[in-house]
Amino acid sequence: MDSPINSQKTVSDDDEIDYSIKPEFYDSDLDDKDELWMAKKRDGRTSDAVLSCPACFTTVCLECQRHEQHVTQYRAVFVVNCRVDKDTILQHKAIPAKVGKRRRDYEMQETGSEESEKVTQVFCSACSTEIGVVDSEEIYHFFNVIPSEP
Repeated sequence: MDSPINSQKTVSDDDEIDYSIKPEFYDSDLDDKDELWMAKKRDGRTSDAVLSCPACFTTVCLECQRHEQHVTQYRAVFVVNCRVDKDTILQHKAIPAKVGKRRRDYEMQETGSEESEKVTQVFCSACSTEIGVVDSEEIYHFFNVIPSEP
């Protein structure tokens, strides 16, 4: 193997690149193509955000609705790159919006009731970060995601 004896004679990679030729991996129309792809995927429906995993930035949802009160939470029906842990079922207890003594009495009754909703954990399929839950009606509730403009 030939090794350079004098390092001053070595030519850098940058000197070998011809910048007058258009790079083969560059596409000036890529943004327009991506926008058309997204419109086709949504089939005319709108979305409040595109959701990504907070750990690896993998897209997990293209079409979702923001929660009315909790602005960092979203719900969706169609998801991508998500793994549901069907072995672990969690109990989610609904708390009424009442205040005072009536609320405490109602909570005690609800705690013992079987009307609490069962949910299953949802993870990013790329890195296994927990990103939300899915309920019994197969509606995904995302609370640990990064939203971006649709």
